[in-house]
This record gives sequence, C-alpha cells and structure tokens, in this order.
Amino acid sequence: MPSLHQPLWALSFEEVYESLSTAANGLSQDEARERLEKFGANELPELAHRPLWLRFADQLTHFMALLLWVAGILAFISRTPELGWAVWAVIWINAIFSFSQEFQAEKALSALKKVLPTQVKVYRDGELKEIPARELVRGDVMQLEEGDRISADARLISAESLYLDVSVMTGESLPVARSPSPVSLREAVPVRGGKTILRQGEQPLEEKVNPSEITNLVLAGSTVAAGRGVAVVYATGAQTEFGQVAHLTTVVKREPSTLEIQVARIVRIITAIAIGMGLIVFLLSYLLIGMDATESFIFAIGIIVANVPEGLLPTVTLALALGVKRMARRNALVRRLSAVETLSATTVICTDKTGTLTKNEMTVRYLWLPPQPPSNTASTNPDISTKALIEITGAGYDPTNGKVNIPSDSKIAWKAKILLIGSALCSNARLVHLNAPSRWQEIGDPTEAALLVAAAKAELNLENLQKQYPRLREIPFDSRRLMMTVVLNWQSSELWANESPHLAFTKGAPLEVLKHCHLILRDGEAQELTHDYWDEVVKANDDLARQGFRVLGLAARKGGQELLDLKAEDLEQDLIFIGLVAMFDPPRPEVSKAIAQCHQAGIKVTMVTGDYGLTAEAIARQIGLVSEQVRVVTGESMGHLSDAQLQQVVKYRFGLVFARMSPEHKLRLVQAYKDIGEIVAVTGDGVNDAPALRAANIGIAMGQNGTDVAREAADIVLTDDNFATIVVAIEQGRAIYQNIRKFMTYILASNVPEVVPFLGMVAFKIPPALTILQILAVDLGTDMVPALALGAESPEAGIMDRPPRPKQEFLLNIPLLLRAYLFLGAIEAVLSMLGFMIVWWSYGYSLADLQQVTPAILSHTADPTVTTIYRQATTMTLAAIVACQVGNLFACRSDWSSVFRQSWSNNSLLWLGISVECVALFAFIDFPPFRQVFGTASLANWHWLILLACPPILIGVEELRKLLLRNQRRGNVKRAF
Repeated sequence: MPSLHQPLWALSFEEVYESLSTAANGLSQDEARERLEKFGANELPELAHRPLWLRFADQLTHFMALLLWVAGILAFISRTPELGWAVWAVIWINAIFSFSQEFQAEKALSALKKVLPTQVKVYRDGELKEIPARELVRGDVMQLEEGDRISADARLISAESLYLDVSVMTGESLPVARSPSPVSLREAVPVRGGKTILRQGEQPLEEKVNPSEITNLVLAGSTVAAGRGVAVVYATGAQTEFGQVAHLTTVVKREPSTLEIQVARIVRIITAIAIGMGLIVFLLSYLLIGMDATESFIFAIGIIVANVPEGLLPTVTLALALGVKRMARRNALVRRLSAVETLSATTVICTDKTGTLTKNEMTVRYLWLPPQPPSNTASTNPDISTKALIEITGAGYDPTNGKVNIPSDSKIAWKAKILLIGSALCSNARLVHLNAPSRWQEIGDPTEAALLVAAAKAELNLENLQKQYPRLREIPFDSRRLMMTVVLNWQSSELWANESPHLAFTKGAPLEVLKHCHLILRDGEAQELTHDYWDEVVKANDDLARQGFRVLGLAARKGGQELLDLKAEDLEQDLIFIGLVAMFDPPRPEVSKAIAQCHQAGIKVTMVTGDYGLTAEAIARQIGLVSEQVRVVTGESMGHLSDAQLQQVVKYRFGLVFARMSPEHKLRLVQAYKDIGEIVAVTGDGVNDAPALRAANIGIAMGQNGTDVAREAADIVLTDDNFATIVVAIEQGRAIYQNIRKFMTYILASNVPEVVPFLGMVAFKIPPALTILQILAVDLGTDMVPALALGAESPEAGIMDRPPRPKQEFLLNIPLLLRAYLFLGAIEAVLSMLGFMIVWWSYGYSLADLQQVTPAILSHTADPTVTTIYRQATTMTLAAIVACQVGNLFACRSDWSSVFRQSWSNNSLLWLGISVECVALFAFIDFPPFRQVFGTASLANWHWLILLACPPILIGVEELRKLLLRNQRRGNVKRAF
C-alpha cells in the first residue's frame, strides 16, 4: 500500500499502478470512458482573448481611421455636416467589414488546428492503440518514442536511452536524460553544533524541487528527443504543470505577417500622398481660383478621401483567409500567414524521399544471404538452389498476401529463418487487424512493419516469438549510428545453438552494420569476415540499391550478462553478419508530374535522404528528378567541404542527390542555399528535422507520419504527406500573391478619375466633375465587392510556367503603379471627364461658357437650370467611372493574358460584383433618398448607350497592351535561343 505522504515519483512501479488505479496493460475502454466523462478532456482551457469590443475599437483607431476622423471633424467645422457624416460612415463601414473578415479568418485558422489532432499510443484492454491526445485520462499507460510530443504529465515505468527536450518548460536547450527509478528527495533538518534539532512530533522537511527536474517524470509540452519509454498518466489538461503555466497567460497577441506589414506600409504611403495632394489642391484653389477657404478646404478633403484606399486592408485579410481555406481543401494546412507570401517566391525545395516522394508503404521483396558453397546434393539436383537471393511475394501490410519462397536446402532455410526472426524482433512496430473494413494497419515505423509482415509470410508467429525470446535491453536507432540493437533472452532457443544465455541483434544501414562485424554466417557457421566476403556483401548491397531497393543489414552477437552491461558503442562490436533485407517503397504516381511542374516553374528540387546513395539515385531517376548525369553527395563527403565549397556545389552543379544525410547535414545544406540567395522550402518529419524546418524560409512538416515536434516547427503541414501537395501549395501561394496585386491595381485605378476632376477644376477653372459624396459612393458602394472577387480568383493558367518572383520584389512596385495610375486610371479619367463634358455640350455649353458659370456653381448661387445640368453631368461622371470599373474588373484578372482566354464561369463573385455595382449605381441615380444625398440626377437613354461603350473601350485598349507585352516576351524567348 503506497504511503499517502509519498509523492508519485518516490513510489515503486507497483505502487504507481495501485495509486492511479490502473495496471501494466492499461485501462479498459469502459474505465477510460468513465474517467473521460468524469474529469473531462485532456485540453487546456481556452486562453483569454482581448474582448471583442476592444478588437473592434482597433479598427476605429488605426492610422487611416484617425485621419478620416479628423477630416470629418473639419467638415463639421466648415459647416458641411453631410460631408462629415459621410466621411465618418466610411470609418464605420470599413471597421465593420475589417472586423468581420478578421474574425472569420481567425475562426477558419482555429478550425484548421482541429484537423490534425495530436495522436498518442496507449494500452487499452492490453492492446497498443493510437488515440487522440484529448482522450488521455489519468491512469492511461503511454508508449513514448522518438519524436513524440508528450500530451500529459506522466510517471515513467520503463525507459531505454530516453532523452527529453524540456525547453518549453525550462528553456534548457540540450536534451535531458530520464530514467524510471524511484526518486528519493533529500531531507532538510535544522542543525546546531553538528547535531540535528527536531522537536517531538516534527518531521524532516523534504527538499523543494521543480517537477521538471525530477528524472522519472515526463511533463506535458516536452518532446522525446531520443529513446523509448512507457509512462503512466497522472495529470491531464489544466492539472498538468504546463496547464498551470498556461493559465497565467491572459492575452494572446498574433504577430502580423510580413504581407500585412507590407500592405500597411502601402496604406501609409498612399495616405501620405493623399494628404500632400489635398494640401496642394487647397492652396491652388484658394490662391489661384480665388475660392473661399471653406470651399477650398472641402475640395481638399475630397482629394484626400479620393486617394485613401479604404477597402484595401479588409480585402487583403479576406484574400489571405480565402487562400488559406483553399489550401486546406488541397491538404496543405498553413500555420503562419507569412508563409503564403513566401511560397510565391520559393526557388528550391529540399524534400525527403520516404513518404513524400514515395508512398511509405514498405514491402520486403528479397532476402540476401551469403551464398552457400555448392554441396554434393546440389551438384546432382539442380532444383536445389544455392542462390543468395530469396524472393518474397505480395505487397502492402497484409501478411496473408504473399509468401517467402525459401529453397528446400536446409542450411539456406535455417539462415533465412534467423534473418527473418532477428529482423522482426529488432523492431518496435505493430500490426493490427481492423474489422471495419477488414484491413491490416501498421503502427510505428513502416520499415519495421514491413519486417514483421515478411516474418509473418514465412509463417512465423510474432507473439510467440516475443514471448519465447523476451527483450532484455534496447539501444534505439539514431541518425548518427544508423543502427538499432536489442538484447534477447535466448536460453530457450533451439534455432541457433548458443553457449551463452543472451543474443543481441543489430539492424541498420548495411555498410554501417558491416563495419562492426568481424564474422559472417556462412555454411551453417560463423566464419571470419575476409576481404572477399566483405566485397561480396558490398556488391550485393549496391546491386539491390541500384534497383531502388532500401536495404537493411542484420548482424548478431552472442554473450551473457556483459551484453546487458556494456556501453552502447561497445555492445555493437564484434558482430556476426547474417544477411540483407531488400524492401521497396514505390514512388507516388503523381510525383513525376509534380516534379516536371516544378522544373517548368523554375523551382529546383533536391532530394535529401538518409538512404544509401545508389537507392536514392535509382528513385531520383524513376521519378524524373534527374535525367542524365547524377552526382550523389553523401553526408560524409559534405563534411569535407567548406561552407564556400558547398555553396559552389549547390549553385553550379546539376543533378544533385544528397544521401546518408544527418539532421546537421540537412541544416547546413539549407543554410548554403539561403546564403546564395535562394528561397528554400524544406520537408521534414522527425524530431531532428526541426532545426532545418525552422531555418528554412518555408518549413513543411508531414501530417500523417510526422512527429509533433516537426509539425510545431513548420509553417505548413501536409495532411497527405505528398510532394504533389507542396506544388499545389506553391501554386496557391503564387495565386494569392497575384490576387492581392490584382485588386490593388483595381482599387488604385479608380483613384485617378476621382482625383482628375479636382485637378481639372484647378487647371481649367471648371466645376469639379465629381462631388465628394459621389467619390465615397464609388469607393465603398460599388468597388468593394468586385475587389473581393479579384481576391478570390483561382490560379491563372500558366502561373506555374513562370519563374518565381524575385525575392526583393515589392508588392506595390513601379510596373503596378504605372499600370494602375498612368494606364488604366488614365483611360478611366479620360472617359469619365469626356462624359462630364458631353452632358454640357448637349445643352450647348462650350468650355468658355462652362468657365463663366463655374463661380456660381461653386458658391451655390447658380440658377436651377444650371444646377440641374451640373447634377446630371456629375452623375454621368460617376456612372462612367462605374462602367469603366466593370471593364477594369475583367482587365485586372491578369496583367498579361487576354480576357477572352480566361474562364468566365470559375468565379461567381465576379458576376456578383458586377451585379452589385449596377444595382448600386441605379440606386444612387433613381432612388430619391440616395439622389438627394449624393446629388445625382436622371440620365437620358442616349447617355446609357454611351456608358455601355466604356467597358469595351477600356478592355480593348488593355488587350492591345497585353498583346504587345506577349509579343515582346516571345521575342525575348526567341533571342534567348
């Protein structure tokens, strides 16, 4: 019975189970369900966010909003309350829209987090199962492996070379060792004169320690850096140490993405330009035209309102949210919004092979055994094979699908059985048969699962083997040794006579295993590993690797108690080489096309794998990654290169494949690419990949087979672990970036015809062709929905046929400004001013006549007839701008492709935007309350006919520009050849 006063870490293993009301084989499903209902899910309570009203207030107090508040106040001071209310309405409309879009985007990103719940391995009803981490309960027995993120506080029961990354809790950068032994804390007692002083009834005080420092506890938030272990959960959710720390956090602040920072900078620049232009108009109208200060000030406000891009920020927010949702539907979860912008500039992808370029469905195809010397029987009976290669049929993880074609020669059959048993017992994977639907599922490493399947195909009972040869010790695989070793109790074995009670099996990279061998199993006995035998094994390994097989070597060592006591590096010495296992992981069928797309898009693809070089080269050729000469760079050879030499290799050499790469090599490769100016995307799935994922411009983690550590370090998570999804994500990233540029062009183009009327007033001394309220009608009444439609555009045809955009390219660059202001905006300005003058000309007014009535119009003393004509003329200007923006909507769908080559049906928001524009325009003109507010008047039928010509005129001129641009590009291509 455990003491009530003893902490959990001081209890023995039996007492731990008793105190938590559980057992070594875990809880039953019913008991776990009851505890889940009683204590709740293993989740932290939602952290407190800023109140919604404060977040809404942010939308009313940013730089642009403050500017408009001041403009509204000044409008009231100048006795134009309708203008003041209109300007303030702009603030509220923009705030409501921005807040709603930010709220929707936040909800979308929050929902995406639930798509990939953390999985944990626990024993339920005596079977190892994977369950969502939120279903963990007190008393669950967890299995921990390298790369796992620990989701609850637990007490270790067993551990093998277990190291944890506890940096989340302590800031300690190096992994710390953990062991399952009970911990006894030192007692603290008062001492005087060298003697302890304790009054009657007093107990010694125990030393105060931090739970994160206790060596047999594993705490939520930490990750397994190396090794394996089994632990019993004692705290979940808010009761964990991590939960108590998280409870102290009351505010979560989202850092703005680089894209949002750049857009905010653009808004500040344009706003500064608007203020400057407003000041110039005020001075010119007051000093040159002779308008009074109030009227001049009103028109200056008009210039400011015309230039301020009120809808830009909310449209960017929505474009990002729509893009993230679209990418999620294509199996790419974006964890950081800044990744969207960076994706559009990616120039290099460093990708793993297994599971990303291949299916990660390992199947053992061949066993290789050291060839038997021909026996007398074999010489007379050709049916008895002495070949070294044994074929295994079938594919996938179904052990009933296929068999091991073992020859009838007893010695070969005996060695094959040792090879299969040793490989299966030196594995930590599990095979589970599911009933609905009936199928086999692997739990753990797919390579190890394939070894279990191969053993089962040879009619070996895995459960019986594990009971007959219990594991006494394990040295886990790591990326430096490239080996794994287990020590088994071999006393009951009749398969391989052993004068010692124990047998160690070591499996791993064939050449690494071979380096630690001095004997080889041939002709039924262990013989000296001569140079000829060594070359024989190397040749067999290379032959299999050239065919694209992943090859593992297996060796053994006999011994007694020393096998349990030796250090890891000493245990894996003096081995007996047994044979090779060749397995095949077929390439994903869609990968070849995806790689071809990358090459077409100017993106380099580099394979970075821990596999043998010849295997990597064979797969690279199969998928079209390389075509002619291939240079395989191994981690060992990279170690001999300086940083400058490595940069020269990745810059000027083609057909590169990086093999036998450790995490340190991978990190160094990423840095080399970045140092020569490349934008690097890196895939990773292991805990040791986290540094490279963080160092890359874009870190991409695997969602299915990736570790929690890798997913936390990544910017993007692939839910299908598929390389083709990376290409889709880059395509979507390019599309989002282009869409932002499209609606920026659209919004900025309409600013020109809004400003020109006031410049024309100053230059030609005519009344302004547009009123300030009519400007607001365009900016917020008709332009908003079409701009959103451009933000929701699908990727353009041919978007992956262009090279990546330059890293240093600004979102708002000179070509965009020239096209928006001096081309599209200029066309709109000419057509709208022409519409204004056509109305005056239709009533017989020349330019000189118009200049004569201008003072009366500006002072509001013109006779009713002139006022009516003026209202109709400004209405014509307003309608012409809206009509031009309809054409501009189609023109901005691409900056080089013809509008007639684009789909007219793949974006329903386009037609909704046009409908909103038209309905809003008719409402402003014909709905009496709006007509009174915006100072509009009815138009004649022939006016509408003129307006119908505006969209095709703008589209036609833009099509001519695009044609010239395409011809110029073709000419450059021809000259290049």
